[in-house]
Amino acid sequence: MTHKTGRHEAKSIIDDLKGDQSWRIFRIISEFTEGFDKLSGICDAISIFGSARLKPEHPYYTKTIEIAELLGQHDFAVISGGGPGIMEAANKGAFLQKQPSIGLNIELPTEQRPNPYQNISLDFRYFFVRKVMFVRYSMGYICMPGGFGTLDEFFESLTLMQTHKIYPLPLILFGVDFWSGLLEWIKTKMLEYETISLEDLSYITLTDDPQEVLSIMIKHREWKNHKRRHEELENNLDYR
Repeated sequence: MTHKTGRHEAKSIIDDLKGDQSWRIFRIISEFTEGFDKLSGICDAISIFGSARLKPEHPYYTKTIEIAELLGQHDFAVISGGGPGIMEAANKGAFLQKQPSIGLNIELPTEQRPNPYQNISLDFRYFFVRKVMFVRYSMGYICMPGGFGTLDEFFESLTLMQTHKIYPLPLILFGVDFWSGLLEWIKTKMLEYETISLEDLSYITLTDDPQEVLSIMIKHREWKNHKRRHEELENNLDYR
């Protein structure tokens, strides 16, 4: 079956994956380098994921702005995928509070266009490089209703925590109506087949309350600041 996008970008991205490997390696390195350079000063950032397809009149778009503004009022930066829909709402909330509003934009044949509410903007060709930036510079994830991309980020972070590749971070599913079916399946089928453990579910919070989101992030920041102070003391010990 042939899928027609009507756009040259899709073909160029696919061709790039099949092209000269040496050139591809240099491009990957350059994306990592630019990302690390631009985001090195970011502290206490929360990533907000969600659908590019939800319009400004959608209730979850409005809720996303509310959540991002609440976070901004308490000195959190916000990271989104940089596109329209929920991503735009996330950046807008942070932008309105004059906080770092970071967009990790990705080249796609459809849907992705940079939103105007980013005061720090990066462009990526490769999903895996972009995902490293989310993990490296986020201290919490909020998944609003979204599609496969949102599910990808949700399960990626969950896998990294389950396998102890990263420290636990708050992983919030916002939207009980949207997410409860997925969680019910995880709690029944995956536990029934013993493909996960019950304690793996402790990483996830399901809520409809923006204030609960804020409280969770503030509590996690306090824990992280305590850990930072402890590490600084250990590094400054004088053994003479």
